[in-house]
Order: sequence, then structure tokens, then C-alpha cells
Amino acid sequence: MTTITIATRKSKLAMWQTEYVAARLEEKGVKTEIVSMETKGDKILDRSIAKIGSKGVFTEELEEQLASGQTDIAVHSAKDMQSILPEGFRLIAFTPREKSHDVLVSHSSRFNLADPSPSFRIGTSSVRRVALLKHHFPTIDAVPMRGNLQTRMQKLEDGQCDALMLAFAGVKRMGFDHKIVHSFDENIFVPPVGQGCIAIEAADSLSEEKVRLIRDCLNDRTSEICLKAERAYLKTLEGGCSIPAYGHAVLTKDSINLTAGLANLDGSWLLCKQEKGPVDAPEALGEQLGEYVLENGGAEVLRQLKNGS
Repeated sequence: MTTITIATRKSKLAMWQTEYVAARLEEKGVKTEIVSMETKGDKILDRSIAKIGSKGVFTEELEEQLASGQTDIAVHSAKDMQSILPEGFRLIAFTPREKSHDVLVSHSSRFNLADPSPSFRIGTSSVRRVALLKHHFPTIDAVPMRGNLQTRMQKLEDGQCDALMLAFAGVKRMGFDHKIVHSFDENIFVPPVGQGCIAIEAADSLSEEKVRLIRDCLNDRTSEICLKAERAYLKTLEGGCSIPAYGHAVLTKDSINLTAGLANLDGSWLLCKQEKGPVDAPEALGEQLGEYVLENGGAEVLRQLKNGS
């Protein structure tokens, strides 16, 4: 019997995702072994992801395992993946996608987001969420909030914020969906590239036999097409999870609808565009939208972000 070894982060959400992937493989008669570890992004919690100063803050250690042959695949939240992977690695499968919108989680529903108090504090570590909050709700105070979901929930319990802004997928998978007090419209608060989807990474050295086996067991065609469009968009911007970019694709019968854009850090400038493209050319659609954003103010915003201005 073929055995697939799986590398993962140690957080509860990462382990949930990995156990989901392992179960899908086991259902098809594939034996699995899980190897868990902490990454740089898990260890450094006193700075935002953008300020850690390294690409692949949640993936580097897992990729070392893949490159050495100690593990066959790594399981990631697709939104944590760099738009350009290091040489020698590729994404070989994408699981069916959970709903991809953002939500607010709180212990109290006694507030009105349409008319929030100036003292209302939302905890988030995402530069995209901060920028969108400042743009749409300028009176709200966005409070930096790093750590895994359980850590952030404890910070909420301790009163460090009034609500947390999180991805619905992680909230649901960790069983906190009963604490959701608001769901954001994904056409206004456009999700980040890959949100709600699990990505499977492998080294190029993994045998094609194992790659085919893994794809047969795990890959969802709709997710793959949508993620190819979204990731091509982000790649055109040369960005990752540390810039306030967003991109979300939906597959219809004969086309891909991609909504994507960019904001500056304080939310005073925001660009969002939707385009349709053929199902058989998702990367071309993503690149087209990326070029549009760059040519319409995005290049200057990215330059300012890079220079810290």
C-alpha cells in the first residue's frame, strides 16, 4: 500500500485541514503519516506578517521537509501561499472550497456595524482587512491581533478588542460559528486570494505516480480553475499575504468571474475591478486584471508599500 507523508503546521486549524486531507486519502486506500511543526509565522507573534520581513513565513520550514524527501506533501491554507513559489516547488491540488467571506466574531451582538461607536475595536492581523475597514468604516479602531484562532479568541475574551474579523472557513472549521455576529458581503469586502481553500504543495522531485494519485484523491476542478486565476492576478502584482490585495473568482458554466483589486494601507485609495474570461484560460484572466490594477494606480501604491511610505 502506498504511504503519503504529510507536513503541516501544529495549530489546531492546520491540523484540522491536514486531518481532512489525510481522511480523503485514506478513503481511497492510501496510507498517510502526519509530520507537524512550527513555522516562523507561528513563532513570531509580536509583529505583523508584513513586518517579519520574509516570504513564506508559514511555509518555509514545511518546504525544507519536502525538499529533503522527508515528507511528500504539505498542507496549507491557500491564502497563506506566496504568489511565486520557491524554485523546485509546485501546488499539485486544491480541495473543494468553503465559503470564502469574512465575518465578525464576538461574545456580544449588541452593536450596530452600520453605525458603530468610535470606540469599537476590531482585532485583525490582515493589512487587507485593516485597509477595507478604514475605507468603509473609518470610525472603527482596527487593533493588531496575531496568533492562531484560539489565541485570538482568548484575546477577545480578555477584552483586547470588541470583535475579531476572521475568515468564515476557519471559524466554521474550529466550531466558533455560533459566535458570528456579522457576515461581510464578499463583493464589497473582497476576500484575499485563496481564502477558504486548502492547497497541496509538493517538491518537483515527488514522483509523478504519487502526484497523479494525490490529484485523483484530492483535487477539485472548480477550485483549481478559480485559484489559478486568483494566483495569476497576485503573481502579476508580485504580492503575497503582506499587501492589501484581494481577488476572488467564481466559476459559472462557461466562464470565470474574477473580482480583484488593491488598496493602500489607510484605505484612502481603493481599486476594484471585475472581469470575465474563458474557463480554459484562468491565468490569462488573472494577468489581465493584474495589469489593469498596476496601470491604474496600483504600481504607485505598491511602490509606496515597498518603500514603507
